[in-house]
Amino acid sequence: MPETNRLSVIATPDPRPPAHGFEGRPRHADRTAPLAILPSIPAPANDGRLDHFIQRDGMLFAGTHLIVDLWHASNLDDLQLVEQALRDAAARAGATLLNIDLHHFSPNGGISGVAVLAESHISIHTWPEISYAAVDIFMCGTAQPHKAIEVLKGAFLPGHVTLAEHKRGVIL
Repeated sequence: MPETNRLSVIATPDPRPPAHGFEGRPRHADRTAPLAILPSIPAPANDGRLDHFIQRDGMLFAGTHLIVDLWHASNLDDLQLVEQALRDAAARAGATLLNIDLHHFSPNGGISGVAVLAESHISIHTWPEISYAAVDIFMCGTAQPHKAIEVLKGAFLPGHVTLAEHKRGVIL
C-alpha cells in the first residue's frame, strides 16, 4: 500500500483538463506546500486577544452556527414582521445589531435578508408559497444564539422546526 498523507487523501491530482478560462492556473490538488488545517499550538483563551472565541466543554472555537428550518410557518411575507423578528432575536440572544438589509420578492412575497451583528449575523430566506423559512444564526463571544430561536418561533408560528448546530473555527 503506498504511503499517503492527509493532503494526498483530500486532494488527489485530477487527470482531466482544466475548465475553460482556468488554463494555466494552479489547482488545489497540485499544491506542494502542506495544507495547514489547525494551528500547531493553540493559544489560551484568556491571553488578552480580542477575537471573541468561545471556550466551552473543553473546546475553543470561533462561534456557534445554527441552521434552522421553519416548516408550516406563517407571516413569511410580512416585511415589517420579519424585520422586527430579526431585531428581537438579536436582542434576546444578547447580540449587538449593526444593520438589517431585507429584500421583498414579487410576485410570491418571499423575503431574503440579514441582520448584521457585531457577533456575526442572522439571515433569513422565506418561501411563503410553501410556508417555509431557512434561517442561519451565527454568533461568537458571549451571545446566546439558541435564545433567538424562541423569538423566531413566536413570530412565524411554525408547525415544525429542525435545528442543526455547528461549532465554527474549532481549535483542538
